[in-house]
Amino acid sequence: MGVEITVLDPQADADEWNRYVERSDGTNPFHRAEALRLQAEDTDSTLHLLAGFKGQEAVGLFPVFEYTKGPITGAFSPAPFSWSCYLGPSLLNVDKLKQRKADRRTKQFLEGSLEWIEAEISPQYTKFVAAEFDDMRPFTWAGYNVEPGYTYVVDLEGDEEALLKRFSSDARNNVRNADEDAYVIEEGTNDDVERIVEQVAKRYENQGQAFQLSPTFARSVHEALPDGAIRPYVCRVDGEFVGGILVAESETTRYRWQGGVKPDTEIDLPINDLLDWHVMRDGLHSGIETYDLVGAGVPSINRYKAKFNPRLETHYEITSGSFGLDLLVDRYRKLR
Repeated sequence: MGVEITVLDPQADADEWNRYVERSDGTNPFHRAEALRLQAEDTDSTLHLLAGFKGQEAVGLFPVFEYTKGPITGAFSPAPFSWSCYLGPSLLNVDKLKQRKADRRTKQFLEGSLEWIEAEISPQYTKFVAAEFDDMRPFTWAGYNVEPGYTYVVDLEGDEEALLKRFSSDARNNVRNADEDAYVIEEGTNDDVERIVEQVAKRYENQGQAFQLSPTFARSVHEALPDGAIRPYVCRVDGEFVGGILVAESETTRYRWQGGVKPDTEIDLPINDLLDWHVMRDGLHSGIETYDLVGAGVPSINRYKAKFNPRLETHYEITSGSFGLDLLVDRYRKLR
């Protein structure tokens, strides 16, 4: 018996899909049906929820967004320019399988999913970004281009002092020497979600770079997902917002989704060091295993992230189609 690909309905089958998401080790809050529907709405794309079954047992999930503008049809996961965390395929019920069976099941699931995408969408361009999914061989066998990307991950283990000791000396000093009476760091409100995104957008604008995450989308995700899935950590000085980080949280991992940009303030306070420390400290206390700093590919930012003594992890960008079509898709996205 092989793996059969079934397409679940994003509305009617949302509860079923979310149950599978919760049972998979390779998912994050953006895999949930609520977040996927919002991505589709925000990017004017069509969502397809591909689920692989071996008999009655779910073995894999693959959310795919169909995007068509003008002459271009693309298949994406995550949605094009949605600025969400990693998506792509994920597996479940394979942990206890011997390697030969696990390889076969993974191959059958991905081959079936890719065949469905080709038959039903026929994309001229395809782009998937996957993490916590290590077996890229079925993609390369199917003719896709697979390129590694990198992120930094901090292991949240031991006690507070042990975690802090692993930081660089300047990061430790910034945390230990900050006047605790001079600031407040807390989980904020939905309004703070918007403040964080607007602060990031302003930073990108000042650097002449495009930033396409809308505050409305971020607010909607925060509202729609279960409590704790998106956590807006904010730093306030004299009651005023000065900086923040949007954290996405799965059962095992916190993701530094957005924020943590250089604040536009002359306040003598290591705002981002303190924010990241509180995110890690709170995660440690709540049993979270890792803090994904989401990205290790920009040298100017890597120096900051590396001072928390993370380890380097790999994710993958999987593409196919004509070179340059992704730029045309970007153009249509901006003109929609």
